[in-house]
Amino acid sequence: MSTAIIPFAGTYEIDRTHSSVQFAVKHIVSTFRASFDEIEGRLVGGDSGTTLTASARVESVSIVDPPEFREHVVRGDDFFAADVHPELTFRSTGVELREDGSAVVEGELTVRGITRPVTAEGSYRAPTQDPFGTVRAALALHASVDRRGWGLSWQLPLPDGGDAVGWEVELTAELELVEAV
Repeated sequence: MSTAIIPFAGTYEIDRTHSSVQFAVKHIVSTFRASFDEIEGRLVGGDSGTTLTASARVESVSIVDPPEFREHVVRGDDFFAADVHPELTFRSTGVELREDGSAVVEGELTVRGITRPVTAEGSYRAPTQDPFGTVRAALALHASVDRRGWGLSWQLPLPDGGDAVGWEVELTAELELVEAV
């Protein structure tokens, strides 16, 4: 059994250029994927443990065309309602980084003003210096959530009786972290 360790000491900011936050959901016969371009956050490690906070601007979702679909997802009451809730936020309540490089992060995800618990699993890479003298680390996480828990309840029945959009949403965060100076 792996034991918890604390490989991070200090504060690390999310490198927006080299990080991504994505979601994927079943759409009729395939999987629809989108990401958020404007993300920020930090990981703080010390003797009392490790914390992770992050946020994403809803307006920065990668959906472009058709414009009416983007508008429905970004501003619609059935989806993100960005005019009232412009950000998605995450705050960890527990971060377990194991000797084998695996990670479990428990926390609270807020979407549309609704906060619910989420557990994400994945891996981490302990801090290392890049060729330019910057200390970098990485955290790769994934979780599956039921979108109805956050009031994302739009649905359209298909002729065969199925649903146009899946209820389960896969969340993925690939975070490259830079030591704050």
